Amino acid sequence: MKLKFVLAAALLAVGLSASAQTIIKFSHVVAADTPKGKAAEFFAKKAAELTKGKVKVEVYANSSLYKDGEEMSSLQLGSVQMLAPSLAKFGPLGVKEFEAFDFPFMFDNYTELHNITQGPVGAALLAKLEPKGIKGLAYWDNGFKSFSANTPLKTVADYKGKKFRIQSSKVLDEEIRAVGGIPQVMAFSEVYQALQTGVVDGTENPISNFYTQKMYEVQKHLSLTNHGYLGYAVIVNKKFWDGLPADIRGELEEAMKEATVYANKIAQEENDKALESVRKSGKTEVYTPTNEERMALKKAMAPVHIKMADRVGKDTLQQFYKATGFDPSKL
Repeated sequence: MKLKFVLAAALLAVGLSASAQTIIKFSHVVAADTPKGKAAEFFAKKAAELTKGKVKVEVYANSSLYKDGEEMSSLQLGSVQMLAPSLAKFGPLGVKEFEAFDFPFMFDNYTELHNITQGPVGAALLAKLEPKGIKGLAYWDNGFKSFSANTPLKTVADYKGKKFRIQSSKVLDEEIRAVGGIPQVMAFSEVYQALQTGVVDGTENPISNFYTQKMYEVQKHLSLTNHGYLGYAVIVNKKFWDGLPADIRGELEEAMKEATVYANKIAQEENDKALESVRKSGKTEVYTPTNEERMALKKAMAPVHIKMADRVGKDTLQQFYKATGFDPSKL
């Protein structure tokens, strides 16, 4: 009888332990072998280790859980707990200040970028998400963007009349128009087919996205312009996050801290590897603009900073300029 009682208690304890496990659905739109994809898996592993199995992070790559345009509302409703959307995605929520990251040639290097993302300006931006039911945890780098098309992109005139896929961002829309292009907003998962069928002529992406989405198969030319930045904010449903036990939340914060260091460390490495793979494919001609060609592109896009200043707020823009040293008036 005593043995039965002990066994029953043990089984009950196991059942309680299993039922107490917290599941975090982490959805994102890019491939698993991109910087963001690898960082998400790293976070999942660290979360399991640090919480001793109390938390299980389920990672859904390549829009396998929700489509690109559905993720944010799913997070706010609580049907998915964690996302890592690109920073342009917060404009439609009414937090337009994040679109300052989309301004062309804002950052020349990662040091200038991290002055924002790892400093008080970046923290203040994440805090603006809380009234929307969203808690911002970290910024993850992807890398600097380059343009691609089926014809060479060397001079500003080469962009005229071409349809370029962009994310939904008024700043990016103006960036393409500044060089005479035609901006086309569409979900990331639809880009390959759109390029293949000629719905759009080209796109802008960090090289890791360009390679893992196999865009090199349907784009003959890639110009290493490094004209813009693509990064992500790792976010969670605020009600879910605040409802976690304090010790669990602290362990997850540590896991996110380690994952962020990892994500930002591998971003440039992964883009360098992807560029080499694109070259080896022989399907896309890779071109490095001269200093004069890049400066001409920079000057052509400089008016975007003036036209879009009111959209993101002049105070926000000045904080970015102060941190990065960029001054569009000197171009």
